[in-house]
Amino acid sequence: MSRLSKKSPSVCTDLPLDNTDICEKLYLLKQILRSCFGPTGRLKQVHNNIGGHVVTTSASSVLLSSVSSSQPFINLIKTSILNHVSRFSDCGLFAAILCLSLIEQVKKSALRESVAIRVNKHSLGLCTSYLQREDCDCRVKLDFCSSQNLITLARSIISSKPACVLTEPETLHISKLAVQAFLLTVPCSSPGVVSLGRIVTVPVEGHSVLSSAVLPGLLVEMPDGLSKGESLPNPLSVVVFSASLAGDLSELGNGVIEVHPGVDTDSQILGQLLELGRQVVNNEVKLFVCQKVIHPVLQQYLRSHGVIVVERLGIALMEPLSQLTGAQPVATLHTTIPSKAYGNVRDLSIRRFGSKTMLHLLPLGESVICTMILCHRNQTMLNELKVVCQVTEHVLRLTLREPFALLGGGCTETHLAAYVRHKSKNDVPEAALLLGCSQTEYLLGVELFCRALESAAGALEHDGGNSLIDLTHAHRWTLPADSIKETNDSLGFCGCGLVESSPSSKWTYLNTKYAEFCPSPLFRDTPVQPRVLDSFTAKLSALQVAIETANLALDIKYIIQDMN
Repeated sequence: MSRLSKKSPSVCTDLPLDNTDICEKLYLLKQILRSCFGPTGRLKQVHNNIGGHVVTTSASSVLLSSVSSSQPFINLIKTSILNHVSRFSDCGLFAAILCLSLIEQVKKSALRESVAIRVNKHSLGLCTSYLQREDCDCRVKLDFCSSQNLITLARSIISSKPACVLTEPETLHISKLAVQAFLLTVPCSSPGVVSLGRIVTVPVEGHSVLSSAVLPGLLVEMPDGLSKGESLPNPLSVVVFSASLAGDLSELGNGVIEVHPGVDTDSQILGQLLELGRQVVNNEVKLFVCQKVIHPVLQQYLRSHGVIVVERLGIALMEPLSQLTGAQPVATLHTTIPSKAYGNVRDLSIRRFGSKTMLHLLPLGESVICTMILCHRNQTMLNELKVVCQVTEHVLRLTLREPFALLGGGCTETHLAAYVRHKSKNDVPEAALLLGCSQTEYLLGVELFCRALESAAGALEHDGGNSLIDLTHAHRWTLPADSIKETNDSLGFCGCGLVESSPSSKWTYLNTKYAEFCPSPLFRDTPVQPRVLDSFTAKLSALQVAIETANLALDIKYIIQDMN
């Protein structure tokens, strides 16, 4: 009988936001995430306390996954933000900073949590309804007839990760490649339900970023025994196996295997493999691919009959290969290969990238599978670049569902703050009555909401400068640390690059009191294009997740933690 230990009682924490330890940890988490935000954000090195691999990053997905806390309250916020990142890939830092800033603003004020929650929901509704409107001045329509705004969107995402260590030409080059790869995965002439293709990334360390390229088709590891000058018929018949062809008994499946005395199991299995090889050769297959290992004897037999053999393809490439060739993976070696399992490739060639020699497969028809060759100077930068390119791909795919983007550089946040202030001032009695609070409480709640938005915009500045808001269009501007505010015409362009400063412009510092105003609309026919864009779908979700998570945190009165 095992030893019985006394069960420890659960720990109950009441009013967690009045707990000094929890508040200090929330503040520390906010400072860590704020310092990583934007193109000039500071990098963080993540490692455990016993050594191991060190990751240099500023990505929310990596940082929040690495943060471990014994406080369920912290983990609740972290899990909520990570869930958003897992669905949309982008705007994780924005969501976390806005959520933590709103919690902090409410706790510093004398506003009751219940009132703050209701006002936050009301203010969020104003934001989301405005962002969905056709005349929204911080929303940009994406035209798929031109790649300019798509490249701007991709460039904004890639440049926001300083751990990639890219120069301006390198950032533009990768942005164009990301858009090119995305467009290659969108079928042009597929009737009915459209199935998007795949981008397969091949990392190459030790070469210039400008050597990166996008190729239609699929690149796989170069098999042995194939010479560069070898000529092959076109098209080539392909067969793909997902089952192991190594000849091991363990690969035959579960259950009991009965072996008669004197029977050589190895020769029996080898005979089965060679029979499979003869069937493939008779059907004039020229490319034989296996996800796992192929028996050396079978490999030799196939190669002696002019068949190209690729083994150990890996599960990650099985779906793209099936999509490119039309072949259906065969999961057993004990039945005749059905005719519908065979596929085709139009052509194959040998390509070399750095130290890697690859086999390039091209499809018979339109290609929705492409390969991105990503090059960088070292492994750390290459890993971060690979992650940010995957994020960019996901964000570009989101534009197919909602072909819009939001102004970046903090301009959407400041514009929304000004809009909510102005809108709320015009309906104070009705809104206060609807929300069941006094007019003073309503106005205070709206002000706290707007300050949290402006705080998220101000988090983009890391070099000692100040963030300003212009009192005409409500866009965000940066005043460098060594500049004088009175030089009105020296601020250049706003954060998104759409508005240029002029002698008649007026500004005020963010998070300072100023008279509410209705942001003036920008001319729709202006030839100036925004220089920084954010994902519409991802940012709208991040805004909703941030406010809902903050409201949930403000509504928690007790935490009961099992200590066993």
